[in-house]
Amino acid sequence: MTTKQIHSPQTSILNDPFKEQQHHEQEQEAVNRKEEQLVHIIPSTEKIVPPLNFCPVERYLYRSGQPSPVNFPFLSSLNLRTIIWLNNEDPQDSLLEFCDYNDIFLQFAAINPDGGEDDNPWDGLNEKSISNALKTLVNKENYPLLVCCGMGRHRTGTVIGCLRRIMKWNLASCSEEYRRFTGSRGGRILVELLIEGFDTSKIEINEATAPEFMLNALR
Repeated sequence: MTTKQIHSPQTSILNDPFKEQQHHEQEQEAVNRKEEQLVHIIPSTEKIVPPLNFCPVERYLYRSGQPSPVNFPFLSSLNLRTIIWLNNEDPQDSLLEFCDYNDIFLQFAAINPDGGEDDNPWDGLNEKSISNALKTLVNKENYPLLVCCGMGRHRTGTVIGCLRRIMKWNLASCSEEYRRFTGSRGGRILVELLIEGFDTSKIEINEATAPEFMLNALR
């Protein structure tokens, strides 16, 4: 009597190189599908954290306090071309390195190499420093752009307030926007007086290079 040999599926696969390869590919596909599902379930470990007092001002124009390394992933998403630094001392080395690595122009609008009114960090900006910043702000070639100082309150608020004056905002609206970022201590009367007294005629607006929001405001 002849005995019929029975091959199990596993034995057949191991004895057939083609089937063994096919089985391996099927297993790998199953693993890949599980990994793809996990990507949608497990959140990214990288946190997107805006800088202190960050806020959009106009399209491609932003304001904030001094960015720190935890904010850099967020800033990278803005594709910044320019950062205007309004304090009279250098920012943190990490910000300098971030700008250098990402080819961002860092303008030191309030640092006077020959000395001047802005040497005291507790003083407000003078008109020269404000004008330096505004001349950069009215040129669309510098955008996307971030205006910042230590806390993103008074110095940044001064420059943005003067920008609003150029845009024909009334003083009440300029003051309301400034105070929104000053916290529980409120605004500084000297800042509001500086915004009110700034001579906007010093800032020339070129229609060919002005940002769209500025042209719309002046129409």
